[in-house]
Amino acid sequence: MPKINLCFLWHMHQPFYKDLVSGEYRLPWTRMHALKDYYGMVKILEEFPTVRQTFNLVPSMMVQVEEYASGEAKDPFLALALKPAETLTQDEQVFLLRNFFMANPSRMIYRYPRYGELYTAYQAQKAHAGSDGQEYRGDGRGIFGPQEFRDLQVLSQVAWFDEEFHDKDPEVQALVDKGRNFSLQDQALMGRKQQEICAMVIPQYRKLAASGQIEISTTPFYHPILPLLCDSDIAGVSHPYVPLPPRFSYPEDALLQLEMARDYVKETFGVAPVGLWPSEGSVSDQALNLAASVGFEWAATDNGVLDRTLGRAATPDVTYRPYVWRQNGRQMQMIFRDHLMSDLIGFVYSGMGSRDAAQDFLRRIRENCQGILAQGRDALVPIILDGENAWEYYDRSGRPFFRELYRAIESDLNMEAVTVSEAFRRIAAQPIDHIFPGSWINANFDVWIGAEEDNIAWRYLLDARRAYETATNVPEERRKLALQEILISEGSDWNWWYGPEHESANRVEFDQIYREHLANVYLALGMTPPVELSRPILKIQAEETHTPPLGPIAPRVNGTVDSYFEWLGAGLYKVDQRQGSMHGKRALLKEVRYGTDGELLFLRVDFEEEAAKLENLEIQVRNQVGGEPLAVIRILSGKAAVTGTDGVVAAFTDVLEIAMPLEGDSGEATLSFWQDGLPLDSVPREGSFHVGEVSSWSA
Repeated sequence: MPKINLCFLWHMHQPFYKDLVSGEYRLPWTRMHALKDYYGMVKILEEFPTVRQTFNLVPSMMVQVEEYASGEAKDPFLALALKPAETLTQDEQVFLLRNFFMANPSRMIYRYPRYGELYTAYQAQKAHAGSDGQEYRGDGRGIFGPQEFRDLQVLSQVAWFDEEFHDKDPEVQALVDKGRNFSLQDQALMGRKQQEICAMVIPQYRKLAASGQIEISTTPFYHPILPLLCDSDIAGVSHPYVPLPPRFSYPEDALLQLEMARDYVKETFGVAPVGLWPSEGSVSDQALNLAASVGFEWAATDNGVLDRTLGRAATPDVTYRPYVWRQNGRQMQMIFRDHLMSDLIGFVYSGMGSRDAAQDFLRRIRENCQGILAQGRDALVPIILDGENAWEYYDRSGRPFFRELYRAIESDLNMEAVTVSEAFRRIAAQPIDHIFPGSWINANFDVWIGAEEDNIAWRYLLDARRAYETATNVPEERRKLALQEILISEGSDWNWWYGPEHESANRVEFDQIYREHLANVYLALGMTPPVELSRPILKIQAEETHTPPLGPIAPRVNGTVDSYFEWLGAGLYKVDQRQGSMHGKRALLKEVRYGTDGELLFLRVDFEEEAAKLENLEIQVRNQVGGEPLAVIRILSGKAAVTGTDGVVAAFTDVLEIAMPLEGDSGEATLSFWQDGLPLDSVPREGSFHVGEVSSWSA
């Protein structure tokens, strides 16, 4: 009987944050995810022994985990988390306040009441400083004394501990139960538990790999975009006429990154990997040829690449099967991720209840596979995504969702979760004679090359690579160090943050780290680094996104902007479409304007998308964060239909305009957007649209 074979591949990756010259870790994210996702995502499978999966482990991330496990990592973030709060300098207090609230507020910060109190107080300090026209420095004065700082030091770390330890570790449970007023002993316990947890990561993967429940695949050592290392001009094939930097062509570096990765996994886990997730799913014929030459047997990328390769839509019947690439006497088995279904887990299901999300996912899979199974053919469904960053947006790191999902898979006799290699053994592959060059994002390389910042970064890398080639009379150890710095600089992560696509609170740090790695190449070779490496590559700065109302407004609610002046004085919330470490979220909203006439609260939503794509869009209006919907507005046949509380009116033609009664002494509202039962977005991202005391608002 035909069966659905689900292939989950979780990609575990962080950039190489260690400065090889100073030995210091510049950012803490490898450690933070080791405390949670790297361990917890594989540990939970022990509860579901028939669910088999593939974990893609990036070697440059794993070597960092090993250093944290051994206690050798020099991490200034961890050092400050462990420093007695009474001895913190003012600069260290500034550092703590700026960096120890970098977590999802609703899921990770407000989960702990004291952490939420401190975050709210910190935001209030910033707002107060801003209202006085002063630049806020976050200097730790105000309500933050030694006890507040110690509570921040402890809770900012405990918030990243995996649910496994929240549920089963008595020492972690005691810290969570205590909640506040932590002692120096509590602080020390928090630090000791971190090293213990990091030390459990690699053994857990070894254990499940040995049992056959997981397969370990890998990525080129420092996570480079292989096709661009082989020949950066290949980007012009994927995107004709894209502006390109001077040609970078070092296939020998690509080969070395592949060999190093395979050797590391074999040495660490005892078995050489046969599977490859090329960094960012980036493939080309040359890259696949190199991977096959070093012993990789299968690779994965996105079905957008399959679409371009075959010249036809990668529908489920096309995507849900294995392929085999053959060229010049070499071959590589291939799977192509279901882009939509993978992104639903990555970006959408975090906004739904765990059971509803799991049921929706499996319902869609079954519907996609109906035609395939009816033909008597097994379906291979590749679900491939980031294995760490999405879970910060889920309730309890997504563990309730996974339990609902895995339990349902185990109970379905027509469905089985299998490793990638297992799927290839079960289902015959269809041959292809070439691969279209591209990545999982839009089947091109635009995220990493083509924008001004990206191209500057590639030019600097090329200069350093040429300096390495031409350097003479350099001791062998120094040449090895220089080469390692080049390989690190070839990683894709630096260019992820250049260009217009993505935003991060650490974007400036990523720019600085990249330029430091390049400078270290020259220093290792005994050369003076070029002065240009002392200047930021970054040119684009994120805008301020929220301006409060400046005066009363009384617009006509008719779905169109009759006059520039009718919304003059309204508050303005601009939706920042730059994305973080996860890519793929739908760009729905452009901006929201809001204000009051003293009796009604008015909102105007400007959409990024054309009206046809907004059909059946549902907008839930609330007058408080987390409250029940006051009204539900649906876009039907190009018009707005309202259900809910009397007094809420809405109209849609060019823009969506809403009027709702004020409640109490001040007016506030939040909007969430849904379509086909799935959450798309909510605004504002934090707090509410708030017009303050309304007694003075009179139009």
